Amino acid sequence: MNNYKWVLGIFTMLFVLVSCNNGTKTMASNEIAYACPMKCEGDKIYYKGGSCPVCKMDLMTLTSLTAEPVESEEISEESIFNLTSKWNTEEGNSIELKDLKGKTLVMVMIYTTCKAACPRLVADMRNIEKQIPESFTNDMQYVLVSIDPKTDTPTHLKAFAMENFMDGDHWTFLQGTEMGVREFANVLAVKYKQISPMAFSHSNIISVFNPQGELVHQQEGLGVDNKETVEKIIETVNK
Repeated sequence: MNNYKWVLGIFTMLFVLVSCNNGTKTMASNEIAYACPMKCEGDKIYYKGGSCPVCKMDLMTLTSLTAEPVESEEISEESIFNLTSKWNTEEGNSIELKDLKGKTLVMVMIYTTCKAACPRLVADMRNIEKQIPESFTNDMQYVLVSIDPKTDTPTHLKAFAMENFMDGDHWTFLQGTEMGVREFANVLAVKYKQISPMAFSHSNIISVFNPQGELVHQQEGLGVDNKETVEKIIETVNK
């Protein structure tokens, strides 16, 4: 009789161990996990759909390890990607600002016939680009927006890009409508005014946006020390 009880005890212990292992087994890469929404049995995971044996509620799906991560499509109220204006690139393509989503943006507003401030702003943009590690290139976009859309056609912008060695894929020039340019300038706090048929007075601001289109830094002035701007760009890419 005592031997019978001893064998029965061993069998019971083995049954409990097997049951525990079944409840905590490691998920295979192609399995979907389920759990009770009320957590009746704590964090116990099931590997077949159905209902909870305690509360009888349908089990909820936890995750699939083979599923690809889904990038959030939400845009904050502070993002420039909320602007719906249309733009032409130097390549003749039509885009919206949200098409630039996913990259750290370094943006400046210029006009190509400028003989005073703009050449220095262009030089500042190139100087910033040279200080960014080449390994970051695919995560960066340097964008020059014209404040003179009548003159700066895509063809004109393309020629300007080539002349200034800014014709790589990480450089983009934009021509918009007068209304779209004005709207964008207001967002960047850039002031500009046409003072003659071929000349504008304007602010000298280089802006940095994170991949969600939110402003994270501005550099104001010409030929200024851009160390802080470069550090902010690197920090933004690394986030």
